Amino acid sequence: MNSSSSPLLATHGLCFSFGKRPILHDVNLRVEPGSIYGFLGPNGAGKSTTMRLLLGLLRPAAGSVQLFGHDLARHRVALLGRVGALIENPSLYDHLTGHENVEATRRLRGVAAHRTAEVLALVGLTDNAHRPAREYSLGMRQRLGLAIALLSDPDLLLLDEPTNGLDPNGIIEMRELMRRLRQEQGKTIVVSSHLINEIEKVATHVGVIQQGRLVFQGSLPDLQRLQTGRTRLVLETQDADTCRNLLPRLLAGATPAGPGTLWLPWVSREHTAEVAAAVTAAGLPLYGLHLEQPSLEDTFLHLTEARPTLA
Repeated sequence: MNSSSSPLLATHGLCFSFGKRPILHDVNLRVEPGSIYGFLGPNGAGKSTTMRLLLGLLRPAAGSVQLFGHDLARHRVALLGRVGALIENPSLYDHLTGHENVEATRRLRGVAAHRTAEVLALVGLTDNAHRPAREYSLGMRQRLGLAIALLSDPDLLLLDEPTNGLDPNGIIEMRELMRRLRQEQGKTIVVSSHLINEIEKVATHVGVIQQGRLVFQGSLPDLQRLQTGRTRLVLETQDADTCRNLLPRLLAGATPAGPGTLWLPWVSREHTAEVAAAVTAAGLPLYGLHLEQPSLEDTFLHLTEARPTLA
């Protein structure tokens, strides 16, 4: 990430435990202004716990949270006035309409009356605002919860698994809404998820957490470069062991992937041509030689491979 600008949100050495069980270990997040930060990890990796720490709902065992350049522990009320959040499923009054749900929160917070219509329009619920919330689909309920989170016109949005349980249309609607909030409203968004394929469609930056540790943090292009760095050359011949024994210099780093298949680290186009020529010159059949690049999902799984449980 760009270290020259001041982050909108940062954590320093963040740790948390439930009793004697450690949950987070030295987590150092950095969220740039105007970004959509995809906070990725398997279920149980520590995403929701981190989100609650960012909102001051839990107290860290060690470390600190900074919002807008100020310490959350010292200025919690003032800082959280600039933050909107949707943690898990929104709490709604099912017997009230969508409009009445937003109005109830608006009045409690002392927000200007015109904001109710504005946020309902922003999330695409104007036409359904007078229906009771119990008639809303799960996607509509999520958008209504987001409308409530947007009432105070926050600079930062924290969304914990906002597409969880949504059908494909609901997922697309939420994705497009996040894009619009960033591009048209200038919002910075932190969105947690366990779905890399969904996050890559909307995020500008990514953090990956596994067993309470941040194992990757950077821009989406940084993650894509990490993916490219794991590209391999797949060689198909009659007998992989014979091929490797006849060409020890070129195939020293090859890994057998089957009786007639070798995996090699990709080096360059010139190296690939040299391998092809050497196999043919050795009188061995060359059935195939191609590059195989892992998908972003493969890279995510590689980053989140199970590690030994910490004592």
